[in-house]
Amino acid sequence: MSLIWSPLFPQEMADQLLHKMTTKGILNDTTVGIFRNSKELRLRRASIRSCPVSAEAFCLAICPHRLLELDASWVSGGLTGANIISGLASSPECWTSLQRLSLNGLRLDWGSLENASVGFSSLQGLRMLHLANTDLTDIILEDICSLPHLETLDISCSAVSKLTALLECKNSLRSLIAHRLRQLDMSPARLFFVFTQLDALKHLDFSDDHFAVDDSDGSDGDETLRQLLEGSPQILPSLVSLDISGRKRISEAAIRVFVESRSDLIFLGLLATGLSSCQILSAQKNLKVTGEANENQVCEALRRYRERECFVREALIHLYSLTTDADKPHPDMLKLVVSAMQSHPSSLHVHLVATACVFNLTTQDLAEAMPVSLISSTVTQLLHTMKTFPNHQQVQKNCLLALCSDYILQEVPFDKYLAAVLVINWLSSHEDPTLQRMAVAVISILVAKLSTEETAQLSKDVSFMKQLLAIVQQKAMVGVVDSTLKFALSALWNLTDEMPTAARNFIECQGLELYEEVLESYYNEPTVQQKVLGLLNNIAEVEELQADMMDEDLMEHILSLLQDSHVEVGVRYFAGGILAQLASRAEAWTLDDDLLTTVLKQLHESIKTWTHLEREMVSYRSFRPFCPLLQPRQASGVQLWAVWAIHLVCSQNISHYSSMLEKEGLTELLKALAAHPDTHSDIKGLSGSILSMVEEQRSCSGATEPHKS
Repeated sequence: MSLIWSPLFPQEMADQLLHKMTTKGILNDTTVGIFRNSKELRLRRASIRSCPVSAEAFCLAICPHRLLELDASWVSGGLTGANIISGLASSPECWTSLQRLSLNGLRLDWGSLENASVGFSSLQGLRMLHLANTDLTDIILEDICSLPHLETLDISCSAVSKLTALLECKNSLRSLIAHRLRQLDMSPARLFFVFTQLDALKHLDFSDDHFAVDDSDGSDGDETLRQLLEGSPQILPSLVSLDISGRKRISEAAIRVFVESRSDLIFLGLLATGLSSCQILSAQKNLKVTGEANENQVCEALRRYRERECFVREALIHLYSLTTDADKPHPDMLKLVVSAMQSHPSSLHVHLVATACVFNLTTQDLAEAMPVSLISSTVTQLLHTMKTFPNHQQVQKNCLLALCSDYILQEVPFDKYLAAVLVINWLSSHEDPTLQRMAVAVISILVAKLSTEETAQLSKDVSFMKQLLAIVQQKAMVGVVDSTLKFALSALWNLTDEMPTAARNFIECQGLELYEEVLESYYNEPTVQQKVLGLLNNIAEVEELQADMMDEDLMEHILSLLQDSHVEVGVRYFAGGILAQLASRAEAWTLDDDLLTTVLKQLHESIKTWTHLEREMVSYRSFRPFCPLLQPRQASGVQLWAVWAIHLVCSQNISHYSSMLEKEGLTELLKALAAHPDTHSDIKGLSGSILSMVEEQRSCSGATEPHKS
């Protein structure tokens, strides 16, 4: 890819553009090509971290720039350390300009270098070099240590066996990071001697992975550190920061001696050493410590060790214990947990504990007190975790527990379609009653929040419908009424709302027969009956499916609900809706004509006795299904049910429905109905009331409009 034309970008903007492309995952061999335009897009601080970039693309697009910094850590696409060094060394601009280079996680493949004179030492301006998790060898280290200005060196988790080469840069080296050097082969005395020569060193990280299982037990390194801790402050006189996390053999006495003799100490890494509760540490006000003694130490560990899985795991375990009874919001902690999950996307150990921490930090009302953007990114990460570990029950349970929050599901923006799919997929292979209840509750709310397009997409998945119907059948077989049944019925109701495909799937999955049984067996449960009848309303609205509902026993049962004055108005309302839709098309009515006459008569008679409902019982995506019912040719019972329904929702939320009525042409239909000489007075009265509400809402909107910004 290349730019046909480009203005001269401000230099920092070019860096930001590349960084954004990297973090968004859109940088690759094709897109990186725009940076071949190195006169208009001038890179100085370049990051291609974790991107699929080949050696050829790197040389063409990145090497021509006069770089100060380059982060090519964990790059995929076959790019090696040798490719990078060769490319940079071929650019005279970079020989002296490049100061910071990160190649963590790359294969150096040093043997492939065609020019033996090319190496890290070709980049004479280098001050900082990160080579953690690489195949770095002693020979390459010798080349690196000949750099005249090298100040920071990270050789963690590499194959280095000797550190003697460090003596070559002892006057310039300020920071040495040497975490988990498991192939180190030096006696404690020899290693101690090398350290004693590094007079300029301010930061030393000689930590170890306490979870690692290999041949090396790290005891030589522990002995070296003991000598260092108990030795004179004249050894490493500039040292202000020391990390020995993961070293289990260090004594509390050695720590006390070291801290007392180093008044300028600003950082001490003690995670997984058992030493972070030392009393002397609490007296040091300016000393930052990583450990497990308190929240500050644990959070410091999560901040500093973001890329070290062993320490992230350890810190999260302690954070979980510390936050089990959290009673106030900790957004900074939550950010650190999400960051840890992002840094280790495939680590089951990290996600198992991290998801439990997320639940602790967002439970009850804690999520509401944090920034919405943080909760949104947290939920997005939870969904990624569910997708990555679909068969791990505890991880899925932790995610469900965190998601099962009215606030999160109702108010926080995230991919609700993906969430619904992930939860239903998980539900299909698990039958734990508690988790089933949570999962169905989450699905029920999510389905109601989907856009019309998303609901349509979901409704095509027959397995989704089958799974929810199976839960209804499971509960109906034992006659239980619980939240799981109600949530499943609500989800099915929302899924079929103005969705002919979902309604057809419902019928094909024998949902109609099941719902007839539920109607009869739950006769005294109005909440269950409302949800069942609500879904049957959705089916009755679909003309091509009305024939499937022409069952005499079903119609007579629904009619009996409409007529029964002891039945709640909410139940009678939905019963009336089904009958109004089916009776509105005489040509589709295939049952007895006398039954149709009774239905039409009872609709009008029953609706006249209904009292107004204060609580919100139903909401509508649109009023389109009402249009056929409001035609002047319709029977008065059909018309009356439609205007009563519209009047009900408008009186409860006119600001929401007013524009919908006008946009979909309902106000014109109501005006025509109110003006028609044959329209019943009951219908005229309700129609007039609806039109008055719309007019009043329009006046209110008009009065406030000049004040809108």
